[in-house]
Amino acid sequence: MTENLTSDELVALLTAIAQPLRMRVIAELAGGRVHVSELARRLGLSRPLLYMHLDRLEKAGLVSGSLELSDDGKAMKYFELVPFDLRVTPGTVMDALARDPEEGEQ
Repeated sequence: MTENLTSDELVALLTAIAQPLRMRVIAELAGGRVHVSELARRLGLSRPLLYMHLDRLEKAGLVSGSLELSDDGKAMKYFELVPFDLRVTPGTVMDALARDPEEGEQ
């Protein structure tokens, strides 16, 4: 997962994970996909706050959400983990920095 990232992308990924509530979201989703209302209940969070955290995790590529229609035609949002293996080493950091655009190109 940390391969071929720029330093900005690596920072975004690490920032997404480095928040206790988002780590709890990841832990809950490790058991399988969950409807957002159920996930909010399990975590004791409001849905707006949960959506804020899910958005950050989704932008980092760690979770994915999908809308499904229930039998009564109601839109239901489910989230699940995207499989990832995160390893950060000095080489990971150096590779990310090497992928950054040159200062004059920005």
